[in-house]
Amino acid sequence: MDNSGKEKEALALMAEAEKKLKSSQSFFGTLFGGSSKVEEACDMYARAANMFKMAKNWSGAGNAFSQAARLHLQMQSKHDAATNFVDAGNAFKKADPQEAINCLNRAIEIYTDMGRFTIAAKHHISIAEIYETELVDVDKAIAHYEQAADYYKGEESTSSANKCLLKVATYAAQLEQYQKAIEIYEQIGTYAMDSTLLKYSAKDHFFKAALCHFCVDMLNAKLALQKYEEMFPAFSDSRECKLVKKLLDAYEEQNVDAYTDSVKEFDSISRLDQWLTTMLLRIKKTIQNEESDLR
Repeated sequence: MDNSGKEKEALALMAEAEKKLKSSQSFFGTLFGGSSKVEEACDMYARAANMFKMAKNWSGAGNAFSQAARLHLQMQSKHDAATNFVDAGNAFKKADPQEAINCLNRAIEIYTDMGRFTIAAKHHISIAEIYETELVDVDKAIAHYEQAADYYKGEESTSSANKCLLKVATYAAQLEQYQKAIEIYEQIGTYAMDSTLLKYSAKDHFFKAALCHFCVDMLNAKLALQKYEEMFPAFSDSRECKLVKKLLDAYEEQNVDAYTDSVKEFDSISRLDQWLTTMLLRIKKTIQNEESDLR
């Protein structure tokens, strides 16, 4: 389907909207229904944006939605302005990630000002995802996930907050900020073990916390494991807990082969994801380094 016609229509609507705005700002325009002209211009920008979307001109759509949002702000229609900034952000995501973030931040400002923290949190997650995938800036992704978690907590949406915090913990551990990751995994593990629905997932959180401890210090990991078993007796019977114990033994014996075999055996039943593989390799390297130091 030829969409060039849609783009021409969009550009014509943009030009028409600008004309309307200019006439609304003239002396006679303000006397004779200036605000209704602003509303009409606003409507034209929104229609133009949708035409640009049909033509897959994402920058054009983002720009038109931004113009509509600014006019809504001028007319004190905060909710409509925020909605248009989000629309602009979604369009820019496909063409200009940084501009998408700018638009979503404008929407967040409006939503927080209106006390709509759950919606603001959702858009902080969108920004975090852009930093994760498009701009690859993990520190900024962490900051936005943390902000989203704070807003969710304030609104008593604990499970949504925890989802964001688990993202923070995953990245914190990758950046070797182990203490930060440990605190989150322990907090969420404790929350999960007290919930009938989430009880099963508690072992995963304690397992990840134990591996983070292990990356810092073997003795830390040993003490942490004992603490988790006391707190959550079901953890003792889990394959995750048994694996950490085998790895601790292999570490004490400085036996790289035993370490590798234990990991392989675990992986043959429960596939290791990228994060677990990274952590387990980091620990393995410390055994190899200590071995070479002793030679």
